[in-house]
Amino acid sequence: GDLLPADGILIQGNDLKIDESALTGESDHVRKAVDKDPMLLSGTHVMEGSGKMVVTAVGVNSQTGIIFTLLGAGGEEEEKKEKKG
Repeated sequence: GDLLPADGILIQGNDLKIDESALTGESDHVRKAVDKDPMLLSGTHVMEGSGKMVVTAVGVNSQTGIIFTLLGAGGEEEEKKEKKG
């Protein structure tokens, strides 16, 4: 159940399964391996196994950060419209 704090590439893993439902909406756990689907995304949860990754992005540069930034930008525009109206 550990939450991944950053985006990264898996460099070593042992039967690693990730819950990506926070980003994709899929409830199935995704098996990650160095040779197949090595991308790990922030905001996802480790459900089984263990691994090591090289961090590629954190904060607003991560996939979760980009999504929150885009959602936040839309919210600011709506607030401006409400103030004008």
